[in-house]
Amino acid sequence: MSRKTDIPALAEALKSGDRRALARAITLVESGRADHRAEALALIEALGNGREALRIGLSGTPGVGKSTFIESFGLMLTGLGLRVAVLAVDPSSARSGGSILGDKTRMERLSRDPMAFIRPSPSQSHLGGVARRTREAISLCEAAGYDVILIETVGVGQSETMVAEMCDLFVLLIAPAGGDELQGVKRGIMEIADLILVNKADGELKAQASRTCADYGGALRLLRKRPQEPEGFPKAMTVSAVETTGLEQAWAEMLALSGWRKAQGHEAARRKAQALYWFHEEVRLQLMARLAADKGLSADLARAEEAVSLGEQSPASAAARVLARFGKSEL
Repeated sequence: MSRKTDIPALAEALKSGDRRALARAITLVESGRADHRAEALALIEALGNGREALRIGLSGTPGVGKSTFIESFGLMLTGLGLRVAVLAVDPSSARSGGSILGDKTRMERLSRDPMAFIRPSPSQSHLGGVARRTREAISLCEAAGYDVILIETVGVGQSETMVAEMCDLFVLLIAPAGGDELQGVKRGIMEIADLILVNKADGELKAQASRTCADYGGALRLLRKRPQEPEGFPKAMTVSAVETTGLEQAWAEMLALSGWRKAQGHEAARRKAQALYWFHEEVRLQLMARLAADKGLSADLARAEEAVSLGEQSPASAAARVLARFGKSEL
């Protein structure tokens, strides 16, 4: 039998900035066990709504240098006296649930920095590779006193949209490329990006990076201006994570955009909308979990899935029947 977690003691240790306590707390919220889930919710309630960090979502295709950028950017921020947390969401195996948790080894210098905290988490096969409990981990990092939280996506499909629902700013990292590659970037990702950073603007790729930046800048000007952005945003810039050039300018732009949104009330409204989004998402997830836990309902669900796959029932009617049965079982 596992030992019960001392929630008040863990909450106090967390609020004091104890990194080991933060690691324990995130492990707790990521656990699938029912008793751990109850303890995780109790911990989150005990912490309450305290200070808020600047939450920055980061995405980019494989090979763009995300880990190198995060390490260089993170070290620059800690050098400014800021505490930085990195939540790197890694892809899980659909068969085994395994995860390639290599970010700590790729960010060796940042992981040794006492002002930084890096937490790779398995995505557990949820939509877009975003861990279900990442948003709760963000709250824990804020309670622990971190000033900036970097949330790295796996960069596959809808993960960018989901991360955008839990951050204040969304940054897209791009590698120097030609016009054909520009055409391959999805318009949807461009529309949610606040800042596009063309990485690897150094050495032989510097000129190409400048051209790529100009191409993306032109593409951004064709998009409809969003009301939550000041003049000039979204914008494209060049950076070099290896030479650490352009990082301070990128940070200045992030602060300028965040400051403007706070002054205009956009950031508070965005966080309220995000809280509602995750409330509805949590309701859906908990309903599915309760359906799976009830043997009778689970069998109904399996029969309905088969009927839908065979074309014998429409998805809407099959769902209505399962939910009607679920409602009766709750009486």
